[in-house]
Amino acid sequence: MPIIFLFLMMVVLLPLADLALAGFQYVSAYAALRAFGQSIQYSTPPDVTNASSSWVTTAIAKADPRFPINSLQFMCGDTYVACNSTNSDPSKPKYYYYSTTITLTPMVLRTALCNSGSTSNPCAFTLYYSERFQ
Repeated sequence: MPIIFLFLMMVVLLPLADLALAGFQYVSAYAALRAFGQSIQYSTPPDVTNASSSWVTTAIAKADPRFPINSLQFMCGDTYVACNSTNSDPSKPKYYYYSTTITLTPMVLRTALCNSGSTSNPCAFTLYYSERFQ
């Protein structure tokens, strides 16, 4: 019985716990990105081609502290390029584009889960999100 219990713990339950923790962290980060988009949805910047640093600082301060926003950019038009004076026509759609980073801490499945391609921390993953605001 102890051998079967040890086998089940090491081969089945611990890897399953790694997958569950990674999944919960991914879902939590994605929900935080979505909630951040909803919080800034109706407080658009006065000028998307030259967003003031005070507006960006105020907007980023609304983010969940567990999942800080790395970068906040503005995209314009159907081609989804950075806003500038040529593509910021009011009739074209505009989007917020931002990201956050999560770091997984697997106990058993490190080789399977930590493959982000980052040389400094292979367990760090960047999640991107965009939200249309105009």
